[in-house]
Amino acid sequence: MRAVLETRQKAAAAQVKDLEAELERVRAALAEAEEVHRRRVIGLEQYLEALAEENASADGAGEVPRRKAVGPRRAVPHRRHASEVAELSPDYQVLMAAAVDAGGDGLGARRAAVVLGWDSASASRVEGARARLKRLVERGWLVEAKPGRFMPPAPEQAPAPGRPDGGP
Repeated sequence: MRAVLETRQKAAAAQVKDLEAELERVRAALAEAEEVHRRRVIGLEQYLEALAEENASADGAGEVPRRKAVGPRRAVPHRRHASEVAELSPDYQVLMAAAVDAGGDGLGARRAAVVLGWDSASASRVEGARARLKRLVERGWLVEAKPGRFMPPAPEQAPAPGRPDGGP
């Protein structure tokens, strides 16, 4: 009887060891897939942004406007070309509201991921939120006063709608 129990124990220990090795392999594959996904999300957003800029420059040059891209519009208009936050897509509107609510401390990428309803423990989601915040900075909607802390510009820093220099 003892030999049977020892054999079963050894088989169970071997199965645990095999499953632990499989778990490590799956974790490594998951981390790699998350990184690929993060890069592709950023790439798609950059592509849509470039496409929107191309369409905007074509519209401004007096050409016949091209057909709009099919699918959700994620491009962020420049602040000087938009009159209000309502012109942003819903995700960006949520980020702007969270940045205002954050006050003087500013909004961080991890908190932005939470606000967007994403898993803040996922590095790819946090980096995706950071990319969106950086895009809002590039377009004049937010400023990055301290590294990694995003907040709306002070009223004297924000350009007036329609004017790149903020003048009347």
